[in-house]
Amino acid sequence: MLVLLPPSEGKAASGRGAPLKPEALSLPGLADARAAVLDELVELCAADEDKACEVLGLSEGLRGEVAKNAELRTAGARPAGEVYTGVLYDALGLATLDAAARKRARQSLLVFSGLWGAVRVDDRIPSYRCSMGVKLPGLGALGAYWRGPMADVMPEAAGSGLVLDLRSSAYTAAWKPKGEVAGRTASVRVLHAPTRKVVSHFNKATKGRIVRGLLESGTSPAGPAELVEALRDLRYTVEAQDPGKAGKAWSLDVLVDEIH
Repeated sequence: MLVLLPPSEGKAASGRGAPLKPEALSLPGLADARAAVLDELVELCAADEDKACEVLGLSEGLRGEVAKNAELRTAGARPAGEVYTGVLYDALGLATLDAAARKRARQSLLVFSGLWGAVRVDDRIPSYRCSMGVKLPGLGALGAYWRGPMADVMPEAAGSGLVLDLRSSAYTAAWKPKGEVAGRTASVRVLHAPTRKVVSHFNKATKGRIVRGLLESGTSPAGPAELVEALRDLRYTVEAQDPGKAGKAWSLDVLVDEIH
């Protein structure tokens, strides 16, 4: 099973240890694309703070993120699973998983990123600010920029099992499963059952709990139909939309009564 996650806007501070080692990151096929984004982002933030704020969509209160980006090559790095914070990652609670579940997390979780393309939770990265919605002056819109590199590496990364897609729309732009991979992909939407509406905070927290439950249970669904059963075993109410034809992804709605 491969689980695709969005990153978080908020991130923990960079570590005090060794700086980024780009060659050590997972998915080495993305190395050249990562280097290009990193080079432009660092140059932009080091040269013109006002322009960087405009390009990155930063408010005055977040101006300090520009200086942080300018020092990405020398800042201490830490595991991505510690860098990404926020509602989904709080609910997932990687640090509190038992050893077996943490091992499954390292093997199955892949976090999409405007800067890195995608990383595993044990890849060591510095804290940064660069969403997939950013349009860099030289490289253009990052969602479009990453499509080629991701198309080259993701079919192999997806392996032969289920692909559970929990990304937000900005990050699905960077890679959309096709063909045989799409046929074993399931995207999940979380709805407040009484209103059948998506509530952002609620949606993220529930997705984090879903991933945690799957990791703790040790289940590894072979495909979308098996995922539906696994989620129901975890006591979620699930409505599944079988696409009815090969090469099309499944859509699952998880209905939850309480918003918390």
